[in-house]
Amino acid sequence: MHTSAGPPRTAPRAVLFDRDGTIVVDVPYNGDPALVRAMPGAREVLDGLRSRGIPVGVVTNQSGIARGLITREQVDAVNARVEELLGPFDVWELCPHGSEDGCTCRKPGPGMVLAASARLGLDAADVAVIGDIGADMGAAAAAGAQAVLVPTGITLQDEIRSAPAVARTLAEAVDALWTVTP
Repeated sequence: MHTSAGPPRTAPRAVLFDRDGTIVVDVPYNGDPALVRAMPGAREVLDGLRSRGIPVGVVTNQSGIARGLITREQVDAVNARVEELLGPFDVWELCPHGSEDGCTCRKPGPGMVLAASARLGLDAADVAVIGDIGADMGAAAAAGAQAVLVPTGITLQDEIRSAPAVARTLAEAVDALWTVTP
């Protein structure tokens, strides 16, 4: 794991996860709950946070809705399956917009992180975001939250280099959040 130099940080009071490629295997524009598969170690990481009383949530871009590739009902069914496999989650935030829609909720915008934080009764500075691409890191930074990148095969090298922290696994990412920097 590597981290960028920066101000000291405190352990987060909640952790928000990207959905596709982070807690479940990425199936592009998935509208079929039968295709949902947990990422290795995801259930254990989430259960570990829950057992410590740390709220967990999901922040997910679903531009396939705006593009007409999947319906909101299909996304809701997939999310219900994610909840069945990996839940319960304290908060879900979903952006149904496309990149050209100009919304503030779509990652890398801060909207979903800010909304999830508010729904948890927390300031975004007390929240961490774990994701697999630069947009996840951008959303966290824009909201003032901590962030850890867990790269996958689609993560760009520039995204890895510019991430505030990088971990090989979800478990390592969570451990990094509780490692106080000097």
